[in-house]
Amino acid sequence: MKLLINLILFTSVLVSCTGQSKTETSSEDSLTTNQETITNTPAPKSPRTASTATIDGNQIQIDYSSPSVRGRQIFGGLVGYGEVWVTGAHKATSIQFDNAVVIEGKVIPAGKYGLFTIPMEGQWTIILNEKWDMHLADEYDSNYDILRINRPIEPLPNKVESLTFSIDVVSDGKAQISIAWDKTKVKFELTNS
Repeated sequence: MKLLINLILFTSVLVSCTGQSKTETSSEDSLTTNQETITNTPAPKSPRTASTATIDGNQIQIDYSSPSVRGRQIFGGLVGYGEVWVTGAHKATSIQFDNAVVIEGKVIPAGKYGLFTIPMEGQWTIILNEKWDMHLADEYDSNYDILRINRPIEPLPNKVESLTFSIDVVSDGKAQISIAWDKTKVKFELTNS
């Protein structure tokens, strides 16, 4: 009888240990599956990025989404001519100045602004708008524009795959901002106020 009880107890312990072992393995498998899910998440097609520069103590920052060409027709296709564009993807592009700047003779106070454009075949209209926190151009309102300037396009000999903003120092207190994508480049200058 004592032998039978010991055998039953031994079998219970063995089943219990084996069941626990399977649970641990199952947890590890689950963890591995979760890790695979995390590492297999595709990178965004239009990642958020920024371009920054300091011009004589004035930090300038442009925050934007950077879509890629990926074999598509960009201007006059994906980005329609004559339409207000957030100059990126998803959320509107913003530009921020720590100190006031002058663009085309107009003083732009320190602050953060929406940077919109209206691409056309020969030139673009560049817009700074008081409203910067919006999705696409659905909420764009020209009543909040503080600057509109027209700039000629520069055809590029080589394709720029991802939309790129550059801020380059031209001279003391002066910078040039360039927007390049596909085979098109547009630029404008600003100076510290």
